[in-house]
Amino acid sequence: MKKKKIHNREELRTFRKDLRNNLTSAEAFLWKYLQKRKLDGRKFRRQQSIGNYIVDFYCPSENLIIELDGEVHNNSLPEEKDLKRTQFLESLGYKVIRFENKMVFDLLPSVLREVQDNFKQE
Repeated sequence: MKKKKIHNREELRTFRKDLRNNLTSAEAFLWKYLQKRKLDGRKFRRQQSIGNYIVDFYCPSENLIIELDGEVHNNSLPEEKDLKRTQFLESLGYKVIRFENKMVFDLLPSVLREVQDNFKQE
């Protein structure tokens, strides 16, 4: 029996590409600090699919996922979906950290420090 591919499934390719080409302002801002191994030499990918979910940022070497949440996430239905998504990703061994978009702009050094604090100890 063939093992089902979990990363970057072909059926999500167009959707991933559209998301990468239309980042939110918070995603674009944070990406400047994550791209090209700028944060402690760690490689990050944006809009990576894992299972049927597309995560905002993914660091393969750390099994770390960063999710940015806008205002739409502040009510019960999206919160429920976010919880289900996080539980699925964590069941696969990933660490998921979330930030509100506003935090990325107002508290960037703290956001980057928290990301670094979730790196595995060398």
